[in-house]
Amino acid sequence: MGYREDILMIKPEELKRYQLIGKVFDKSIDQQEAAELIGISDRQVRRIVRRVRVEGERGVIHRLRGRRGCRRVAQGVRVRILRLYRERYMGFGPTLASEKLWELDHLRISDETLRLWLTAEGLWQVDKRRQLKARSWRARKDKFGQMVQMDGSHHAWLEERGPKLVLMGYIDDATGKIYGRFFDYEGTLPAMGGLKGYIRRNGIPGQVYLDKHSTYRKNQKHKYTNWPFRDDEELTQFERSCKQLGIEVIHAHSPQAKGRIERLFKTLQDRLVKEMRLAGVKTCDEANAFLEKYLDKFNAKFAVAARLEGDTHRPLDQRIKLDEILSVQTEHVLRNDRTVVHERKLYQVTDKTRAARVVVFEYINGRVAIKYGQQNLRYQPIDQRPQPELKPLRIKKVKRCQRYIPPRGSHWRASFRLRGSPSFQN
Repeated sequence: MGYREDILMIKPEELKRYQLIGKVFDKSIDQQEAAELIGISDRQVRRIVRRVRVEGERGVIHRLRGRRGCRRVAQGVRVRILRLYRERYMGFGPTLASEKLWELDHLRISDETLRLWLTAEGLWQVDKRRQLKARSWRARKDKFGQMVQMDGSHHAWLEERGPKLVLMGYIDDATGKIYGRFFDYEGTLPAMGGLKGYIRRNGIPGQVYLDKHSTYRKNQKHKYTNWPFRDDEELTQFERSCKQLGIEVIHAHSPQAKGRIERLFKTLQDRLVKEMRLAGVKTCDEANAFLEKYLDKFNAKFAVAARLEGDTHRPLDQRIKLDEILSVQTEHVLRNDRTVVHERKLYQVTDKTRAARVVVFEYINGRVAIKYGQQNLRYQPIDQRPQPELKPLRIKKVKRCQRYIPPRGSHWRASFRLRGSPSFQN
């Protein structure tokens, strides 16, 4: 509440302070007791006593009341900021907008002040968040690299400027450092591609915390409930790769269980989308190039220090064939004509081999290899299965069988005589 110079408006707390100062004048209490009752220092009480002797009730009123604050923004600056917001930063949150105004336009304004301005102009509406159910809280891991939360986010990252992309995101549980890469879809190869980029950047983590997507876990139960090996399920390609790298895979029972990666996606869907809008990113390659530079800035701003020092990431051994491990490996039958069918495509093996079954490797970059053990078999894609050479048919002349009639003087006729028939005489 303010006042004009010609009108004295005293607040209730100031009136109470004036009454206590009056008791000091009456010597009912001393200045030290008044300071304890008001909650200020003795020195401040002495200042107020001197002002009240000269000015009366006005002496308890704060000297800055009615004056323009030294941090008050000029009206012209406010108009300029609101104009820039409408032209360039429409839809930006107050926090992000204040950062961009200082970074790009060299206009310093606090996010809270900007929030008040935008709310007053109808450009920003405060979210009324619904109350969430209380959930148990899990403390962060102690060291960097102990656990990494991983997930894919389907979102219009490029808005209407380009295709819809999927962000494969990784966040360290202890520090909050992130890594990500854009792909055209969410599947086994994109998941392996994101994991490869994370390992190249930081090393091999101890655990990977993810959901129960079919890419990461086989959810089909065995049809026989009494099957003795129902718990020994076949691993997915991603689980097999993690097992070969020595990474423990943990599946979350709900999205809220891996809340850090879910919260990260909300932040990136707000900040990263608008950052790429300002940069004019239109393709997947441009998005990945922009994200590579954005990660360092984001981690420097939002990452926290781990509770314990140290990096538990295992360095990548040069003997480890990372590209081979992070590939889709499928076993196929090698037919007698040395052809293999993989993903509705036909391949002709040109090397001579006695292998009955081979393994087809599908790498992240799209390359396909066919192996028998450690041997790489040469092949070529074909359109149709080769047909065997047909030999011309030889038609054999069939001799007609003639009836044999023994001559009249044959011994067969002499020995053969029906009962009651006349005897033949030569």
